[in-house]
Amino acid sequence: MAYRNRGSFSYKAPVELGKVYESNIIEMSQRGDAGVAKIQGFVIFVSDAKPGDHVKIKITKVGRRYATAEVVKDEINDNQTE
Repeated sequence: MAYRNRGSFSYKAPVELGKVYESNIIEMSQRGDAGVAKIQGFVIFVSDAKPGDHVKIKITKVGRRYATAEVVKDEINDNQTE
């Protein structure tokens, strides 16, 4: 969604800070330190992820052109104490 701002358009990111999403990691970043996911075409750099992973991610930073996220561990698997 685009918003008009003093004669130019600004883009509202399709992700929100602190929210959890599911996505596929499609490639590694150019620096090789994060996996790259896309949500509605918006780039998200995900630490501790590699291409082919299907992960739940939590958004940690949202910028104008990209966001960063971390992998969220599956709470069901972490709570198996019985």
